[in-house]
Amino acid sequence: MSSQPVSQGYRNNRVGPVLRASPITEAVVEAAELDNPGKTIRVDDKLAYVRIDTEGELILRRATLEEALGRPFRMSELEVNLSSFAGRIETSDDHVRFYYEMTL
Repeated sequence: MSSQPVSQGYRNNRVGPVLRASPITEAVVEAAELDNPGKTIRVDDKLAYVRIDTEGELILRRATLEEALGRPFRMSELEVNLSSFAGRIETSDDHVRFYYEMTL
């Protein structure tokens, strides 16, 4: 439970994807942990969807996802399962980055 008052709940710098529960979800969690060393990755599993987030910036690399899945992976597969996200998003063929330009 957060020690921050509910009225201040919007004042955070957490970023990351919200994924529909799917076969790639566990790989995305693993990639988030591997691609963001030194960061605490929070995983909130709500059965139908999974929220993955951390402070400030979260990067997911295609190569890491391929390794976790044991098969080739296209970043568009992530986009199909992305029901929402926190922060801003930057995408390429090799990675996706969730971030804030300014922090609260």
